[in-house]
Amino acid sequence: MAELAESPRSGEGVERETGEDRRERTARELIELLQELRIVLPGVQVLFAFLLTVPFSARFAETTQLQQGIFFGTLVCTAAATVLLIAPSAHHRMLWRMNLREERLRTANGLTIAGLAFLVPAMAGAIFLVSDLTFGSTAAGAAAVVATLLTVYLWFVHPLVGFARESGEDG
Repeated sequence: MAELAESPRSGEGVERETGEDRRERTARELIELLQELRIVLPGVQVLFAFLLTVPFSARFAETTQLQQGIFFGTLVCTAAATVLLIAPSAHHRMLWRMNLREERLRTANGLTIAGLAFLVPAMAGAIFLVSDLTFGSTAAGAAAVVATLLTVYLWFVHPLVGFARESGEDG
């Protein structure tokens, strides 16, 4: 039983643990990743759609240069996140049945992480803009910083700390 828990990340331990061969495991992991993207994408698309309408609202003409700069950065980060998070699905379609699952999985994983990284400043920017217009710059700055720190911790730091802790216990 110690062998099963020994190396679940290497692939071999996972195969023994789940009874899957490498091809089955890769297929399952690719399906799981695409399912995760189906959860993330609607929120990103709603944010992008919202941002695309903002310049056409009556109050946009009243925004400061700072607010316009934050808006533009937020729009660009949201567009980048959208492109990066949709790319794995496009790759899946383009490379269908070319026996490249492992490569697609690695690429899709990297694109997804990059997309999530761009989504952090996009969300922070949106929070800043709405908060600045509603409550002022001090509250907006505080809200954006808190949202950024919480998101970075929950999305990136916490999983890596847990991984490091688990790896340390295994070694």
